[in-house]
Amino acid sequence: MESSGISESTTYFDYNPQILLCESTTFVVATFTTTILYCLVFLLSLLGNSLVLWVLMKYESLESLTNVFVLNLCLSDLVFSCLLPVWISGFYWGWVLGDFLCKLLNMVFSISLYSSIFFLTVMTVHRYLSVVSPVSSLRVHSLRCRLLVTTAVWAASILSSIPDAIFHEVLSSACDYSELRWFCASVYQHNVFFLLSLGIILFCYVQILRTLFRSRCRRRHRTVRLILAIVAVYFLSWAPYNLALLLQALLKTGLIRSCEFSQRLAYALLVCRNVAFSHCCFNPVLYVFVGVKFRRHLKRLLLQRFWICRQQAASPPPFPLSPGAFNYDGASFY
Repeated sequence: MESSGISESTTYFDYNPQILLCESTTFVVATFTTTILYCLVFLLSLLGNSLVLWVLMKYESLESLTNVFVLNLCLSDLVFSCLLPVWISGFYWGWVLGDFLCKLLNMVFSISLYSSIFFLTVMTVHRYLSVVSPVSSLRVHSLRCRLLVTTAVWAASILSSIPDAIFHEVLSSACDYSELRWFCASVYQHNVFFLLSLGIILFCYVQILRTLFRSRCRRRHRTVRLILAIVAVYFLSWAPYNLALLLQALLKTGLIRSCEFSQRLAYALLVCRNVAFSHCCFNPVLYVFVGVKFRRHLKRLLLQRFWICRQQAASPPPFPLSPGAFNYDGASFY
């Protein structure tokens, strides 16, 4: 995957000479705008996902497999957002961190991408089993199951990211793929996983919706609604960028030959990348606006903090301070 976001005018592969003449120059205004955007996304993601983790650890039970998935999604988003300052530095000073960190950080970048896809897919399958076939999911909440599922997803993410570590090198003060074929292989691999996950998720939600139409359980509706929102926002954020990267791979291999198309694609890739990279701060917003239970947790937490800051020891706090005092139904985060 093209991770750093460095201008597409910098290339190191044996492209078609005609395409090279069409490569766009560095967009100064776009670089400045992207820098501001990445800084805001970094801060918002750090604040939002840390708050979600705090609420999750303080008020919720990690015996719920769904809560374990949410926790891991937050960790994945935090890892992704912490790489944004590295890509920002690449805009202005090139790659100054050496070959080892070039390989390592691009591998970490890919791990965060693949783990998000895999956790969203497994979360959807788990919700499918819980709604469509509740009996078959009775044993999935054991500690052993939670550890196995989490370990398997992270292991699959790491294995899928190894090629990005192997085939990245520092070339002319930039961290990029050593050869065009490795860039294309990475794009094709990510798109295959992306489309495969999308197919599984669509199948699961078609079956879930058919079951829910015959059910009156509001809690089930509430949980499915939030997970559907998380999945939809993820795929809508990343689908245009994956498509743009696929078109770029076809352009660089000479399967598409058009100077005008190359220039338009450069702008489209810039916009799509900024939208995709902003995704790491979206989930906390969804929890606030869609997650009823999370809003209650957050309100309780803020009121407690406010009460402590006011130091009104004369009156009891409006909520009991014990983390297990919530009376909402169910063990999930929603």
